[in-house]
Amino acid sequence: MGGIAFLHNSFWGNSLIQWISAALVAVGAMLLFWAVGRLVLRRLESLSSRTLTGVDDLVAELFKKTKLVFVLLVGVWAGSHILALSAEVDHWIREILVVGLLLQGALWTTGILTHFIGRYHARQLEADPETATAMGAVSFLGKITIWTIFLLLALQNLGINVTTLLASLGIGGIAVALALQNVLGDLFASLSIVLDKPFVVGDFIIVDDFMGTVEHVGLKTTRVRSLSGEQLVFSNSDLLKSRIRNYKRMRERRILFTVGVTYDTDEETVARIPAMIREAVEARDDTRFDRAHFKGFGDSALTFETVYYMLVPDYNTYMDVQQEINLELLGRFREEGIDFAFPSRTVYLETGSDASDSNAAPAGQGFAGSSSD
Repeated sequence: MGGIAFLHNSFWGNSLIQWISAALVAVGAMLLFWAVGRLVLRRLESLSSRTLTGVDDLVAELFKKTKLVFVLLVGVWAGSHILALSAEVDHWIREILVVGLLLQGALWTTGILTHFIGRYHARQLEADPETATAMGAVSFLGKITIWTIFLLLALQNLGINVTTLLASLGIGGIAVALALQNVLGDLFASLSIVLDKPFVVGDFIIVDDFMGTVEHVGLKTTRVRSLSGEQLVFSNSDLLKSRIRNYKRMRERRILFTVGVTYDTDEETVARIPAMIREAVEARDDTRFDRAHFKGFGDSALTFETVYYMLVPDYNTYMDVQQEINLELLGRFREEGIDFAFPSRTVYLETGSDASDSNAAPAGQGFAGSSSD
């Protein structure tokens, strides 16, 4: 009987039985919330593997983002109904619960935003890389906006004057902006890249002496995969100050190449060589011939200059076509007996006036010999 009487003793305005009951209700509410969440999550994960819609995936992600602290607050709030609490304590329990709900709501809202942006990014990456590039900045700005709104609501719920706080933050924000001007410069440069689109993910660009394919446009840096395999990281602000050559935007490629033949080629053959080159170029697909001319007299060759356009910008395709043209010209020149020129040098040796030299040539005469460089 003494033990039962002890349970009726009052602690902070409530009997021990009431405190035990409140604790059991709180624990029961937390366990129920946790059990239902685990059951729903397991069902959704099983369902998501058999469906193409993203609703089940979204709900599963939101359950994963539910924090234990929020579940604890729900349990405490449920248990508090068993107790006879003062108006002030009851008020603070509700306030803390509302703040926890707002913070958890911010997590759920950012989860929804991340889910839909992620799905949209995956769909648009192949079809429209320019739109996909903007998704990173949109996601960042969206999260900042969501957290700002929810934090302001939470502070206002706690009785803090949000208007005064915003004015104070405005003054402090100027000092922070001055201290972080480099970071903010890269952030605004990122927005410029997203909006102006000088390049997007997948473009092949050249910046000064560096070249590669754009892999990622971040808030502070842009990452480029070079031809040799390493990753190049550029600061966004520095990148926009550079002169960028974007080869992915190229509609067609202008090609200029030269051919040299030896000086002993006769005039009639020299006059026919531009036509041979034109035939070799026009026989290829995806080309548009522009011109071929006997350009001039080089140090060791009669030089012909040719210009044509590749109607597709791909570099590998251009190299395949140029190789076919070179092979056809090689075979055609051999059929015509035309020799390609190579760097050579002619040396003239003049004899001396010493009559005792029996091998000397007569004065004023000479002979010529040639040797390759």
